[in-house]
Amino acid sequence: MILIEGLIIKGIGGFYYVEASDKIYECKAKGIFRKNNQKPMVGDRVIISILDDGFVFIDKIMERKNNFIRPPIANVDQLVILSSVCDPYPNFYVIDKMISLSCYKGIKPILIISKVDLNDANDIIGVYKRSSIDIIEFSSVTGQGIEKVKKLLENNVTAIIGNSGVGKSTLLNCINPEFSIETDKISYKLGRGKHTTRNVEFYKVNNGYVADTPGFSTVDIGRYETIKKNELQFCFNEFLPLINKCKFKSCTHTKETGCKVIEEVKKGNIHPSRYNSYIKMYEEVKDLKEWNIK
Repeated sequence: MILIEGLIIKGIGGFYYVEASDKIYECKAKGIFRKNNQKPMVGDRVIISILDDGFVFIDKIMERKNNFIRPPIANVDQLVILSSVCDPYPNFYVIDKMISLSCYKGIKPILIISKVDLNDANDIIGVYKRSSIDIIEFSSVTGQGIEKVKKLLENNVTAIIGNSGVGKSTLLNCINPEFSIETDKISYKLGRGKHTTRNVEFYKVNNGYVADTPGFSTVDIGRYETIKKNELQFCFNEFLPLINKCKFKSCTHTKETGCKVIEEVKKGNIHPSRYNSYIKMYEEVKDLKEWNIK
């Protein structure tokens, strides 16, 4: 038996594909993981055992620095939140949830706005210009922004996430046409894209890895991911310079007198869309008990 360390780059149907020593090994996870209610994820560093009969098993999952439950992925350096100017129109609440979760987990968020050949992105950029996150305008038709995207991917583990139909697979194919990832058109009956990506999978790009992830139409913070109510404020960069300046130390920034965040919203220095997302997210988590928190 040989033990080697590797990286899970794909998981499907109970099988895991681990890159180790310049090879790809098809593995099964040992039963102990199921017993311990633990499941390997794409992005996990693992120890695999290669048996004399040729079978390969995942023996150990190394400690994770972060992970997402949906999509199931671990050890991410940066999260690309892909949104389009139209077809489908951006869902700002979903975008804000993903930005907040990214910040909460210590992952760098990046907003890429696709299909800018069809319309300008000024309205979307206006919402996030004070959030201090990187914003890239991208078009698969004109090639705008693709070199900036490639540069960001260099030497990083990057997950690309966004509503179905915004062009995740198209973006990856523009980065490297050899990927030949399946794409599909928008379903106008449903008003969203068809789910062409069914599993998380890593692709090698510029000495790093990029993951295409299954599309989502909503993110249930209470059910799958949780940000504690008193920590949510730190996930909105626009709030950070104001948090210790409110009249009350326990200010939730929802309705209190003397709240500096509310004052800045009224002055137009914090975009109402971002503040409304904060209020909705706070309402989702304010009544969660400790035993609910994942």
